[in-house]
Amino acid sequence: MIETWRWFGPSDVTTISDIMQTGATGIVSALHHIPDGASWSASEIAKRQAQIGTTFDGRASGLVWLVVESLPVSEDIKRQTGDWREHIANYKLSLENLAAAGIYTVCYNFMPVIDWTRTDLAWRLPHGGTCMRFDAVDFAAFDIHLLQRKGAAGSVPPAVAAEATARFKHMSDADKQKLAASVLAGLPGAVDKLSVSTVQEHLARYGDISSERLRRHLFDFLEEVVPVAAGLGIRLCCHPDDPPFSLMGLPRIMSTEADYRALLDHVPDAANGMTLCSGALGARPDNDLAGIMRRLGDRVHFLHLRNVRLEGESVGCSFHESEHLDGSVDMVELIRAIIDEEARRKASGRLDSIIPMRPDHGQDILDDLNRGGQPGYPLIGRLKGLAELRGVARALAVTR
Repeated sequence: MIETWRWFGPSDVTTISDIMQTGATGIVSALHHIPDGASWSASEIAKRQAQIGTTFDGRASGLVWLVVESLPVSEDIKRQTGDWREHIANYKLSLENLAAAGIYTVCYNFMPVIDWTRTDLAWRLPHGGTCMRFDAVDFAAFDIHLLQRKGAAGSVPPAVAAEATARFKHMSDADKQKLAASVLAGLPGAVDKLSVSTVQEHLARYGDISSERLRRHLFDFLEEVVPVAAGLGIRLCCHPDDPPFSLMGLPRIMSTEADYRALLDHVPDAANGMTLCSGALGARPDNDLAGIMRRLGDRVHFLHLRNVRLEGESVGCSFHESEHLDGSVDMVELIRAIIDEEARRKASGRLDSIIPMRPDHGQDILDDLNRGGQPGYPLIGRLKGLAELRGVARALAVTR
């Protein structure tokens, strides 16, 4: 695997100089300051490449912008409303400019309204560090009582709704504000900041969009952009829903192996692929991560390796982000499947035989607790995860 590291740009508390010391060689980044639906210009792409290639004191870093995460798909495209056709044209132009700059792997997602969602961004662990957590009861409390979404109470089991109501009654105003801020945190560096009122407005616009219709819109989007990507040599890779089940009554259509099979079969071009995120897909007990890699691995263009500890056995249960080798995902078996896929690619002569991987998320430990970094993206916690993943991969490669 090609070891990469996510960097959010000059405002990221983890610097390019820091990343040089991790051993990663590729950078995963995006132009978060450009609004969704607008095109990425050649000059802005070149500016980010220069930032990646240079340390704070002007030395060459040796790091390369290898993967875009994410080139956002606008809400207009997802709903097929407003300026969605113009936004698709801008998406194609962005792909052309990225290819001209030598960047050929582009990750995106099709989650409506909200990106990854947690109810606690700094949940205290027994060892004193913190991690991100999704508490099903807390989320129900947000949905029912803060968002006040019609039908929210009926969308969860009665016991969960009752516990959410009881818990909400004992929340202080500060507790409620913290819960809302955690749920609506979104991606670091994003232009659009969500609030309860803006989410309510978005939900109203999605009122008549079913899972089938949203999937149709995704396929329409791919039918437009995949031929362009294929012509440019770009690999598009769709990130799974995180968490991989419906939230706030919104359809989520990239949550299971069957969802990915439908996407890959509908547009069979090799340019249409997937980001295998073991943490996102791993938050469903019915997803077999190593099996998914073995069955769909030829279309996996990007890897997010992290682990989660499920706190129940049903879809929609609570979970927290665990250490990379200690969770509900069998990380050793997943890495074994990845190494086998890379060997198959090499034997068949594929130019993309080595798959880019980044150690995704991480627990805040040691000095991370004082650095004030982005939730989920601590320096030391991710470095620990990278070291563990690197060790497993090398051990398996030797014994293969």
